[in-house]
Amino acid sequence: MKTVLIVEDEKMIRQGIRTMIQRSGVPVEIIMECNNGEMALEILEEQKIDVMFTDIRMPKMNGIELVQNMQKLEHKPITVAISGYADFSYAVEMMRLGVREYILKPIEREKLIEILKKIEEELIASQISSQNSKQLGNQQLKYLILNEQITEEEMNTLQAEYENDFCLQQFYLCIVNPQEIDNVRDQYIYLHNIEENDVYLVSEENLEFLLKNELIKEYIGISNVHSGIREIKTAYVEALKARRRAFCNNKEIVRCNEPEKKIPEALQQEAAKYIEAESRLRRVQLLGTDKTEDIVRLWNGFFENVKKGRISPEAFKECMDSFFEEVKKTYRNIITEDMETIQRLSACYRFSKVDDYETELMNWILGLHERINSQFDTNRNKQKIRQAMDYIQENYDKDLNMAVVSNYISMNYSLFSYMFKEYTGSNFVNYLKGIRMEEAKKLLKETDMRIIEISQQVGYDNEKHFMKTFKATVGVSPSEFRKNAQLQ
Repeated sequence: MKTVLIVEDEKMIRQGIRTMIQRSGVPVEIIMECNNGEMALEILEEQKIDVMFTDIRMPKMNGIELVQNMQKLEHKPITVAISGYADFSYAVEMMRLGVREYILKPIEREKLIEILKKIEEELIASQISSQNSKQLGNQQLKYLILNEQITEEEMNTLQAEYENDFCLQQFYLCIVNPQEIDNVRDQYIYLHNIEENDVYLVSEENLEFLLKNELIKEYIGISNVHSGIREIKTAYVEALKARRRAFCNNKEIVRCNEPEKKIPEALQQEAAKYIEAESRLRRVQLLGTDKTEDIVRLWNGFFENVKKGRISPEAFKECMDSFFEEVKKTYRNIITEDMETIQRLSACYRFSKVDDYETELMNWILGLHERINSQFDTNRNKQKIRQAMDYIQENYDKDLNMAVVSNYISMNYSLFSYMFKEYTGSNFVNYLKGIRMEEAKKLLKETDMRIIEISQQVGYDNEKHFMKTFKATVGVSPSEFRKNAQLQ
């Protein structure tokens, strides 16, 4: 259980109950205390309490009045009455009002623990039941959204089950690319990964809260306001269209009723060239040729027209699907290790926005382009990697990174990354770090240089960074390594 409230006007008894709860073995996150019924009612109105222990005789508002007043609350805690022997008749009256258990004073530790364990089991069972019910409900809503042929009988069943849900009276449907959500608030319904989307059903009053919290800085499509379960499918279609516009336009929030930009006829005709069959095929056929600039130019033009709304989200997806299908047919012997990447890139709308997608796609395309080229000159590429290794060995003490080295040997960044790991069995960062650490160990063993001097000698301007890296790699600090080396 998460929260327990103790309502008792005698401080010593309150503290005694708190101690018993803490030592009961039943996990409780928060234990709260107050000394009268009025204060307890204020707490119950402001936050959710799982279990409440309340005395009967208290100033301002007694236990019976507290239980009577809390009946109007949306969430009522499981309540345990605390009474003296003379107040037993009042305890019986509280039981009629829904109080679950009662404890006689003086409170017996074993009795309190027995009640706590019983309530904990009930709360866990209730939580599991609620989760199972929610999961079943979510599955039914997914079925409603995805199924094109819902019978009237099925619709009536779903309507009877979910029509009174708070989100389905006056609601918006929001769509975003799939996220990893650990905790879902009760203020809305969350449906994960429907056709490469996450779906939120949210009431009018909670829409802004959702946008400023879970969906802040995301790229979202929002439906018109709807009412009733029969309109969920319509809302989904509206939000899906808006979400794809948000992706293509790099715009964080797009509502389905926002007017689309009017594109002049001449610009539409120019954009249409990028989605014609000939242009699609050319983007594939240029791979592996010496026309790298043409590849970049064609893709840049394609994406520019997508972002300016001249190529529709539907046409964009169709072009990407046909591109990957053609690549798989044409270069099937070269892309055997790329299938996971291709699968990821094929699901374009799983990305937040088109800029992110374009960056990852172009890195992969140019890498593939160079790899196709490299099939015809493997020896030359291996020679370049050996040249890069020599350069690293001679310059490890300088500010080196992969861009510097790949530029030095005149090789595409993506291809260099791929070929370097193929040839050395290690990525660039780990390879460079290995050379630096070996030289540092040599200097620690053979010289009296200070640690800061060795740090600079092997390419680290920041001594602390060097020491942290050394310990993570070697297992001991530089000074410990030197000490151990001297003892050998």
